[in-house]
Amino acid sequence: MPHPEFLPIQWKSTHLELLDQRILPGKKEFLKLTTAEETISAIREMAVRGAPAIAITGVFGLTLGAKLQSGAANPKEIETLLSSVLESRPTAVNLSFAIREAKKLVQGVSDWKEITKIWETYGLKMMEEDLAANKALGANGVSLFSKDQSEFHIITHCNTGALATAGHGTALGVIRSLRDAGKKVVVYADETRPFLQGSRLTAFEMMEEGIECYIITDGMSGWLMNHRKIDAVLVGCDRVAANGDTANKIGTYNLGIVAKEHGVPFYVCATKDSFDLNLKTGVEIPIEMRKESEVTQFDFLKSENGNYLFPEGKTSPVGARALNPSFDVTKAHLIKNFITEFGCFTPEEISLRLKSV
Repeated sequence: MPHPEFLPIQWKSTHLELLDQRILPGKKEFLKLTTAEETISAIREMAVRGAPAIAITGVFGLTLGAKLQSGAANPKEIETLLSSVLESRPTAVNLSFAIREAKKLVQGVSDWKEITKIWETYGLKMMEEDLAANKALGANGVSLFSKDQSEFHIITHCNTGALATAGHGTALGVIRSLRDAGKKVVVYADETRPFLQGSRLTAFEMMEEGIECYIITDGMSGWLMNHRKIDAVLVGCDRVAANGDTANKIGTYNLGIVAKEHGVPFYVCATKDSFDLNLKTGVEIPIEMRKESEVTQFDFLKSENGNYLFPEGKTSPVGARALNPSFDVTKAHLIKNFITEFGCFTPEEISLRLKSV
């Protein structure tokens, strides 16, 4: 079991505790959530992030919503609760799968107390299964790296570690597994603007683990691949279409293009629930647009007295406009392999491999 500080989601039977990732690495502080509304807000404001972690949190949000009800369950009220949690973050398919399953589990159940128990059990099961899947994914990922090589240099984007999952992580899970296999790993973490998940969270996890890590800005990967031997790019994902097109944190597509140009293998780490075979290509993946202020000011980074860490929090002229798509889609031809808990395979093999699990 991972150390508690690497468990961003902790269910306490009466409430949910989330490691507030907006204030890492400066402070390790857990939010105590007691209602569905508080949970939805925490997801939307990115106190918790990472597709698997969002899905698990969403189910516990449903549990809290049901827990505050009593007596007979009105089908319309159930549907409203399900929809409100689903709409908190639209791009990550894990959440929609989880909500769909949660709805199915309470079909025909008319008592709020029973619904609460069903959703609580489901949330706990999701946590166990995600941790097991991450560890299996990590072990499978190790098989793609040469046994005869003792040191690997890897670029990663966003945060795909224990903080984004139920523990161990996906792309960072492969890195942890390589380390556990006795390999030296040097990580280059894209800072991942505008929310800085790489520089704040990935670097934090790697330092805690004692894994050598260098933060790079999102535009440095071309220089890095030109000047140093990079063995692989490892990224996570939020949704994969049937043809292999993959939605992940904004900036992933650029990294895929640069990796292709330099002949560096580009691996996407994905658990089963990241694949959405209902979508033919990445064009159909909904892309979440977030508020402009995340780009124009560091409005999520504050000191303990509530002041911005930068003068007035601004990083641009007052009144400047910004675009802030939270994700982009990396085209399938840029991806060498998907690394999953049920094996490693190419984009062309997705449909065949998914049918067997």
